[in-house]
Formats: sequence, C-alpha cells, structure tokens
Amino acid sequence: MIEVTLRSTRGQTEPQAGEGRRMLVEKSTAMRGVQPGLLTKVPEVTLIFWVAKLGTTAFGEAFSDYVFFNDYIGRNAVILMAVALLAGCLIVQVATKRYIPVVYWLTVTAVSIFGTMSADYLNLNLGMPLWGSTVMLLGLQAVVFIAWYTSQKTLDMHSINTRPREVFYWLTVIFTFALGTAAGDFAAGPLGLGTLASTFVFLAVILLPAAGYRWLRFNEVFAFWFAYTITRPLGASFADWLGVPAPYGDGLHLGTGPMSLATGAVLVAVLALVITRHRSETARQNPLPEVG
Repeated sequence: MIEVTLRSTRGQTEPQAGEGRRMLVEKSTAMRGVQPGLLTKVPEVTLIFWVAKLGTTAFGEAFSDYVFFNDYIGRNAVILMAVALLAGCLIVQVATKRYIPVVYWLTVTAVSIFGTMSADYLNLNLGMPLWGSTVMLLGLQAVVFIAWYTSQKTLDMHSINTRPREVFYWLTVIFTFALGTAAGDFAAGPLGLGTLASTFVFLAVILLPAAGYRWLRFNEVFAFWFAYTITRPLGASFADWLGVPAPYGDGLHLGTGPMSLATGAVLVAVLALVITRHRSETARQNPLPEVG
C-alpha cells in the first residue's frame, strides 16, 4: 500500500525527493488511522523471502537441538536463555518504525530457536505427547488468528503498520514455529514416516497453497499463512535428517553442531543478499536530492 502511494506521486514537483516521499507516506498512513511514522514492518513476500525463511528454520532446528540436548548446560537453563534472546529481539523489532532486514531476520531466527525448544520442552520435560502439543499449538494459533481478525478486520501480512497488528503478527509467527516443530516430530516419530519421508510429505503439502493461489484463486492471505506454517516442519525435517546423530537420528548423522555451522553460514549468506537488495531498493526509491 505504501509502495502504491510512492508510485502515484512520481513525477510531481518535490522540494526534496526523499523528504517529499516520506511526508506523503506519513500523511497517507495517518489518514488511514495508522500510527504516524510507523511504516510497514515486514518484508515483501518474494522468492528470497521464502529462501530466508527456510534458512532460519533449518538453522533454528539444528542449533536448538545442539544446545537443548547439551548436558553441560541443561534444558531449563537453555530455554530461559532462548526466552531472553527472543524477548530482546522482539523489543528491538517493535521499537523500530520500519522494516530493517537485520533486526527483522534476527528476530525470526530467535523465534525459530525458541519455537523448536518450546515444542521439545513440552514433549520431553513436561511429558506432553507430540499429538497433544500439535493439537494444542494449532488451537492457540487459531485463537490468535480469530482475535487478530476480530479486532483488526484483516490478517494481511502487508498491513503490519500498527502496534496491535505487529503484536498479533509476532504471536502468529511464534506459534507457527512451535506448531511446525511439534507437527514435524509427530510425523517423523509416532506416525512412523521418518525424517526423510516427512520432508517430502511437507514439500508436497507446501505446494498446495502455491498451486491453489496460482490456479484455484486461493485467498492470498490464506495461502501465505498456510505456506508460512508448513515451511517450519519442512525445513526442520530436512535439518533433522541431515544432522541428528545416531542412535537418535534416521538420516546422515552429520551432527547438530556441524549442521548448525553449515546452516548458519548459508543463512548469513542469504541475509547478506537480502540486506544488499534492500539497500539497493531503498536507494532507488529515495534518491539523494540534487545539489546546486
């Protein structure tokens, strides 16, 4: 919506290009009841968005398993550290007034780590069966969606430009990560699929919203959140197949430590590309005023 506003004003006389665009955006958001100065807080949904999302998922799964099952630290201490990391990232993210790639994707990564740990903690420390945690987390995610839509009249990922919507957005993200972990472990374990077969099952499932949106006129918001939720068990199942060591894993047994380093390196490379493209796009949309 902001991008449309900018395009519609292109070609008009402005005292300064960047300043004029900023004033127009703030005026248009204020007319819609959006908090002044607070622009959209999430990235555009493109191919690189989904690659980055899968990268955070794979890294979060591998790193969470590496530290959560580390006997030298202890599960209670680790999950408290994950909560602290997530809280710190969310505070910084909410305090910003626009989408900042480093802040946003660091927060998603923290959610990924915490989401994996929380599902494992429910199962291993609190004794909740995987089917039970899957159903519970699915119900909690539904409650957030209902409360979000009831109060804001939208679930659109492009409308994250008020504080309440941002809170609902991050609650949804947290529950999708935890739900995805529980669902992935449930499919690989109690359902007997194993991690590799689960990977292909979730790969097939994630193609449904893509195909439905393209050919069957699926609602855009529904398709987005469907795909967003499934990326978690997809990336986690594949990471588990690669990394979980014997005798606990059924894959290549490469180890969660080496996989944390490998997926972390891939994630850093992807995010470097995201940051570079964002800076280039920002410079293109907000050129420096001519001097003289």
